[in-house]
Amino acid sequence: MSPKTRDILLKVRKMVPPMLEKFHKGTLLLLLPNPQTNLPYIGQMGRIAVIGGSEDYTGAPYFSAMASAKLGADMSHIICEPLAAQVIKTYSPNLMVHPLMRQSSHANTTETASTIARTIIAMLPRLHVLVIGPGLGRDELMQDTCAKVLEAAREKNMPFVLDADGLNLAQTRPELVHGYRECILTPNIVEFARLCKSKGIDPGDGKAGVETLSRAFGGVTIVQKGKSDLISNGERTYVSDLAGGLKRSGGQGDTLTGSLATFLGWRKAYLDGLWEHEGDLDGVELLALAAFGGSAVTRECSRLAFEKKGRSLQASDLTEEVYVAFMNLLDEPASKL
Repeated sequence: MSPKTRDILLKVRKMVPPMLEKFHKGTLLLLLPNPQTNLPYIGQMGRIAVIGGSEDYTGAPYFSAMASAKLGADMSHIICEPLAAQVIKTYSPNLMVHPLMRQSSHANTTETASTIARTIIAMLPRLHVLVIGPGLGRDELMQDTCAKVLEAAREKNMPFVLDADGLNLAQTRPELVHGYRECILTPNIVEFARLCKSKGIDPGDGKAGVETLSRAFGGVTIVQKGKSDLISNGERTYVSDLAGGLKRSGGQGDTLTGSLATFLGWRKAYLDGLWEHEGDLDGVELLALAAFGGSAVTRECSRLAFEKKGRSLQASDLTEEVYVAFMNLLDEPASKL
C-alpha cells in the first residue's frame, strides 16, 4: 500500500473500539434509559439497520447487513417487504428481520407511506446508522416510505448511507440530503453520472468531478466507486487505492454499505467517549475516515476473494472475507502497516 494510504489507515484504527469487558453486547442492557423512549439502550458498538429488500431482491440487504455484523456491529437489522423477509430469514439467524416495508401491489387500502413509515420511525431511537437502498427497487410506495424515514433521520441527526435505488431519492428529491453532513452517497460510475445530470453539472474526471458533485449537494460525503474509490465532502478528498479483485459481480457494493455503517457506528462510540482515547479526531474527519475504512475493507475483501475464486467470484465470497480483511488492514501493530 502507498505511504498515504498507510497513514490514513493508522487514523482509521483510532476509531476502532477496543474489546473491553465493560462494553455491553447486543443482548445486554445499559443502565441508562433512552430519554426519548424511556427504554434501555442495547449494544454500544453499533446498531445498524438496512432498509431495502423487495419481493425480487433479497440478496442485497442480506449482504449489507451481514458485512456490518461480521465487521463488528453489535446488532444488524433488515427492514424489508414481507415477502422478502420470509426469504432473508432463511439466510441467517444472526440478523433481525422486520417485515415493515410494503410494495404498492401488496399494500392494503389503509397502508400509506406515512402509516408504514411511522412504525419504522419509531425504531430510530434504538438505532445508530441507517443504510437505505440495497434491494429497495423503484416501487413508488417503497421510495415514498424511505423519503419519510430519511426526513425523520435528519431531524434526529442520524447518519445514513444511500446506495443503489436509494440514490434515486438523492437524484429525484435532493432536498432529502442537500447540506446534510451525516450522509454518505455511494454511486458507481453510472449512478454518479445520473447524480451529476440531476444537478446539471459535468461529471468531470477524477477528484475534481467528485468534489464538484459533493459541493452541489451541499457537502455530503460521496464515495465514487471505481478502479480507485474517490471519497470527498467537497473540501477533503481521499483516494482509496488498495488493490481489489479483477472480477466484478453484482452485490459487491453491498459489502461496502454494510462496512460503512459499522464504521459510522464506531464513529459515534468514539465521539461519545466510550473508551479512553486521545480525542484528536473530530466528527467531520471521522466521517471521512469511516468512508475510507469501509472502502478499504471492501477492496481487501475483493482481493482476498478473487485470489480464492477467480472468475467464479460472487458477492457472498466477499462476505466470508470481511473479518480477515479487517485483521489485515486494521488489527495489525502500527509497525506492520
